[in-house]
Amino acid sequence: MCGIVGYIGNKQAWPIVIDGLRRLEYRGYDSSGIAVLDPVGDLKFRKSTGKQRDLSASVAKSPVDGMLGLGHTRWATHGKPSENNAHPHTGHGGRVAVVHNGIVENFIELKRELLD
Repeated sequence: MCGIVGYIGNKQAWPIVIDGLRRLEYRGYDSSGIAVLDPVGDLKFRKSTGKQRDLSASVAKSPVDGMLGLGHTRWATHGKPSENNAHPHTGHGGRVAVVHNGIVENFIELKRELLD
């Protein structure tokens, strides 16, 4: 199981997303991460392994400014717990953030298609 939280509004996204992940921690506790769209239009990412409180502490030390955010807490079913495997996954030079629940069984075919 995993937990996904998203926020779009007129408040800072990171405290809301972090609180949502804290509430969903029972759904995943080996890693977590957030992506926040900053006022300039750049995505800012924070990820950590371990409990969600580790991510929370990291973000509190170095907040990410923005009013649109996405977060994920993970329970590894495919791949070991690591920052590399933590969501959000990024692509297109850090301009796209994706989170998902479950295992993408056809990832090799999808990767080939996207590279083509």
